[in-house]
Amino acid sequence: MLVDKPVRRAGRLRRGLVGVGRVLVTLLVAASALWGCLALWYQAPGGVWGKGAAAAVWAALCLGAAVALWRAGPWRRAGWAYLIGLVLLAGWWQTLAPSNDRIWADDVAKMLRGTVQGSTVTLENVRNFDWRTDTDYTARWETRQYDLDKLVSVDMALSYWAGPAIAHTLVSFGFSDGRHVVFSVEIRKERGEQFSEIGGFFKQFELSVVAAEERDILYVRAGPRGESVYLYPVRMPERAMRELFLSYVNTANALVTTPRFYHTVTANCTTLVYRMVNAIVPGLPLDLRILLSGYLPEYLYDQGGLDTSVPLDVLRARASIGHQAPPGDDPLAFSRLIRP
Repeated sequence: MLVDKPVRRAGRLRRGLVGVGRVLVTLLVAASALWGCLALWYQAPGGVWGKGAAAAVWAALCLGAAVALWRAGPWRRAGWAYLIGLVLLAGWWQTLAPSNDRIWADDVAKMLRGTVQGSTVTLENVRNFDWRTDTDYTARWETRQYDLDKLVSVDMALSYWAGPAIAHTLVSFGFSDGRHVVFSVEIRKERGEQFSEIGGFFKQFELSVVAAEERDILYVRAGPRGESVYLYPVRMPERAMRELFLSYVNTANALVTTPRFYHTVTANCTTLVYRMVNAIVPGLPLDLRILLSGYLPEYLYDQGGLDTSVPLDVLRARASIGHQAPPGDDPLAFSRLIRP
């Protein structure tokens, strides 16, 4: 009996560890099933039926592997089929590469390019559309020159369309002559595509940097699209303002030669700006509000990036640009109109 008890105890421990291992492996198989089905749905060729068939085959392989895992004996054929399928799926995923050669939506049809000579920056393909509705517009792409010695302000624009936690982040640079140019990190949609947060995890969109007049990019959101747009003046040293401007230009130029995929978490309108600013002003703490970009005003207020001499609620009320009527041809007039 004295010998049997340790043996039985060791047997129970072994069976317990095997059970825990099977649970963990089952969870991993389930996670790979979910990831694989979504990856195939968003990226597999063959239209809806082809995507559905590929996802169904992968789900069947994962289910077979999970069932085989809990049967007595080894994994047998189902387990090996799953492992081979996983290797093939991962290999196929690595072949998916971003491209600048697609049929793009009109508002991201051209890529921003910038050249720097001394303090003068020349931007090609600055967007200056006349928007009548979200689908009715006159497209204009223009070349602009900006003197960084005349750069005097940076404003953060937040455009809310899906509740208080989610907003699109744009940055507007102001010059002493009253001109402004807005940089926006966006998905580069193909014609007919719509934004999808889930698709942004699965290489559905390329990344783009858009430079635009405020009368274009802020108006279309506050007007035709009916979004709630707020414009916050940001406290930033002159050197940091210049370097942030040039960071946008460098990022845009890099995308011309080396396209990248947009990613909902790691490469979006807010996280890229955070990386740029953190490279200029090191030490900015990571915070959940960087991902939940609707709360960026609270984050910047806590870091002293906004005017802390007045309550944040007062700043928020001042920042709202409200619903805007169609702007005229004068971009300076629109920029004055949306500021208190």
